[in-house]
Amino acid sequence: MAMTTMNAAVSLTSSNSSSLPATSCAIAPERIRFSKGALYYKSNNVVTSKRVFSIRAQITAETTDTPTPTPAKKVEKVSKKNEEGVIVNKYRPKEPYTGKCLVNTKITADDAPGETWHMVFSHEGEIPYREGQSVGVIPDGIDKNGKPHKIRLYSIASSALGDLGNSETVSLCVKRLVYINDQGETVKGVCSNFLCDLTPGSPVKLTGPVGKEMLMPKDPNATVIMLATGTGIAPFRSFLWKMFFEKHDDYKFNGLAWLFLGVPTTSSLLYQEEFDKMKAKAPENFRVDYAISREQANDKGEKMYIQTRMAQYAAELWELLKKDNTFVYMCGLKGMEKGIDDIMVSLAANDGIDWFDYKKQLKKAEQWNVEVY
Repeated sequence: MAMTTMNAAVSLTSSNSSSLPATSCAIAPERIRFSKGALYYKSNNVVTSKRVFSIRAQITAETTDTPTPTPAKKVEKVSKKNEEGVIVNKYRPKEPYTGKCLVNTKITADDAPGETWHMVFSHEGEIPYREGQSVGVIPDGIDKNGKPHKIRLYSIASSALGDLGNSETVSLCVKRLVYINDQGETVKGVCSNFLCDLTPGSPVKLTGPVGKEMLMPKDPNATVIMLATGTGIAPFRSFLWKMFFEKHDDYKFNGLAWLFLGVPTTSSLLYQEEFDKMKAKAPENFRVDYAISREQANDKGEKMYIQTRMAQYAAELWELLKKDNTFVYMCGLKGMEKGIDDIMVSLAANDGIDWFDYKKQLKKAEQWNVEVY
């Protein structure tokens, strides 16, 4: 082990000019700053003979020719999320898994602006996903260049146990994409229409699972704030099923799950009956607020988007965001994050905090998680 001899010339300064007895200081090596050519130590204050003095010390060092100690190993960061043992990319586009459609049902009303479908596929335990992950789907057929269609990723809408509770199914929440282009032609999304048209028994090629960004927090006492627009509800349905509909030996949710869901009309609300049951079952642990943009407005007459609804609880949300066991998850349309930033900027400023710097800290701590499209 290398040994270092340290000699310190110490000057003590004080507002009191009275003389002082000779003083010796033991300086802990970990308090020493090494710089090129010399070593420096600086402390805030030292108490000597009941007086407080500031210390500045220049230290010279002589080191014997002994081997340099092996540097300490870096401590690996421990994730706050349910990440241990998570599997990704077991099945890839060149070698997908072929599952089977078990259920496919429309879950929006007939007068809703667009169709959303809930579908369940069998995977016989071959795609061991976690809540918050996604799977890829390869639609049948070929593209305009005669090549197989590329995969589309979809957030998984079921817990790891699946809707049937046997860990052998995976569920998706898919909106059928149909629109009129600039030429007045009707355009249909390739994969969404393929999926919404599937009938029970049909094969479907799946890849994955993929993703770690949206994994649930491990802490069963956490506050989990979920922000979703439309089919962005998918990962949060998986969270909430695990929290409130299932029993696990190693997990019992005792925290607060707060869901904000934005849709255009009441007829577009997704999984409302399930959320009503969760609320009845655990009223102290589950809150849900809907933002129905074409039917609701705030006191200023502004349309009720998700950020508009959140603004009504802005102070409460900001207090929750200052806690180290609050996790925010956002899934849905890309523009939603800016609206939420607009709410938080002024609230953070009231506490002398720059919101965007604080959000970076939240991201680094895995407490701000975004999956938008």
